[in-house]
Amino acid sequence: MPGRADTNRARFLLRNKLTTKFSPNFSVGKYLGRKMPNIKVFSGSSHPDLAQKVVDRLGIELGRVVAKKFSNLETNVEIGESVRGEDVYIVQSGSGEINDNLMELLIMINACKIASASRVTAVIPCFPYARQDKKDKGVQHTSRAPISAKLVANMLSVAGADHIITMDLHASQIQGFFDIPVDNLYAEPAVLKWIKENIPEWRNCIIVSPDAGGAKRVTSIADRLNVDFALIHKERKKANEVAAMVLVGDVKDRVAILVDDMADTCGTICHAADKLLEAGATKVYAILTHGIFSGPAISRINNACFEAVVVTNSIPQDRHMKECSKIQVIDVSMMFAEAVRRTHNGESVSYLFSNVPY
Repeated sequence: MPGRADTNRARFLLRNKLTTKFSPNFSVGKYLGRKMPNIKVFSGSSHPDLAQKVVDRLGIELGRVVAKKFSNLETNVEIGESVRGEDVYIVQSGSGEINDNLMELLIMINACKIASASRVTAVIPCFPYARQDKKDKGVQHTSRAPISAKLVANMLSVAGADHIITMDLHASQIQGFFDIPVDNLYAEPAVLKWIKENIPEWRNCIIVSPDAGGAKRVTSIADRLNVDFALIHKERKKANEVAAMVLVGDVKDRVAILVDDMADTCGTICHAADKLLEAGATKVYAILTHGIFSGPAISRINNACFEAVVVTNSIPQDRHMKECSKIQVIDVSMMFAEAVRRTHNGESVSYLFSNVPY
């Protein structure tokens, strides 16, 4: 058991937004575990590794849950412990078998809610269907296009979710699709930290958005690094297929860092990388929050001119890293763990918008 001095120091560290080990047998994580009663964290099937890192950070055990499928492929979930009166967090990312994982999340939320959980928070690092957030005027028959992100928001609310924690929504207005609180965390602080620690020439870099929609994201990062930014205007013939690209900005003799919220088939960022090299960039990096990497994505990255393609672990990346040596991962589990801790304790999470909790 820690002494009074250790306990007082833990309180001091927590007040000053620090979490670190400070004596051989005592850590703030274990201290947190004792000071966080009535909390349960469960993991869905999509990303158990991230959920485990979150609970390790919090100093608590992962809740027991069994998810299986019947022979007709219906999803069945059994919560293995009491959640009556508990503050429940369910970690499930929009990756892999997205539809199955979304259904599993909805069932887990409902199971906890009808088992008398006091509050159920869905921790969704990568929000599914986020790209279907509007009726795109560039698509034919727009009057009959769905707004599926709104549908998913409705489904989560009807299932019984009281709160959503996610990261880098494809469009921030998706928060307005919900009638419940949504905390949209940003990968930007972790991205800035990675750039400063891993790109020696970062002071001579230029931050590039691969499309006009990401201009706000890159200007924020460029301002905090005190460097210039550029953007690439692209026109699409249809989804996942880019027709033309025009570079706006000067990248000659500079390190170009492409920044985007997600990459799926990677056609856009690979075309953008070629465009940047043609324009005189010395090196090209890509930093993406959600590395989906479906279809031909990995082979495209392997054949592209990137120094590195950096993604967060909002989606499992072990298989992708084995297939492509250029892929590197930024761990954001500490940001979700700190968001859970602050939410549970009724504290503000705005500190996480501009800082990485160490």
